[in-house]
Amino acid sequence: MNRDVIIACDFKDKADTLAFLDQFREEKPFVKIGMELFYGEGPDIVRAIKDRGHKIFLDLKLHDIPNTVHKAMKNLARLGVDMTNVHAAGTIDMMRAAQEGLGEDALLIAVTQLTSTTEERMQRELLISAPIAGTVAHYARNAKEAGLRGVVCSPLEAALVKDTCGRDFITVTPGIRFADGDVGDQKRIMTPALARETGTEFIVVGRPITQAIDPVAAYRRVCKDFLG
Repeated sequence: MNRDVIIACDFKDKADTLAFLDQFREEKPFVKIGMELFYGEGPDIVRAIKDRGHKIFLDLKLHDIPNTVHKAMKNLARLGVDMTNVHAAGTIDMMRAAQEGLGEDALLIAVTQLTSTTEERMQRELLISAPIAGTVAHYARNAKEAGLRGVVCSPLEAALVKDTCGRDFITVTPGIRFADGDVGDQKRIMTPALARETGTEFIVVGRPITQAIDPVAAYRRVCKDFLG
């Protein structure tokens, strides 16, 4: 699968999102629509961005009983998104139900551990005693067993996931920052150039692009560093 850079469009409403995308005259970036924007604008924001020719990663991280997730994914499938996700912690049965509901037209991936989660907090607050790398690898194996084609993981674990699940198992990696940039609330991060070396197919980049003085230039910088 070809690699790509996904811009996290974490804006509050449709107007801000489309104004941001209007700046891209020559490119049609792959974009991520997360909870804030989707819950604020509903399915129409997906349709509006698709109509402009962008690929969409709908990042809702579903996590519920298998039957509920199956029905939810059947509804999301009607939107024609290119990628969406669930939490791997929802169990193999839930992930299988999600894949059955979504069908094969979109890429379904599972979130292993959020990039804002540290090993210390995972063990202390979630009572997961295994090291974070081992937990990510185990969740990735579960996702593969459930029939999913990939996972979301930090760039620090992307190579481990590839070693565990095979080179054709897709990784989508947030937590990407420029070496000279602000890390924000992310804990497990990496630069675009180093992420490329892990073999990951997709990197998700938000504030380093969306809050840049020149977002188009920032996007092109990320593409150059990651895509070569």
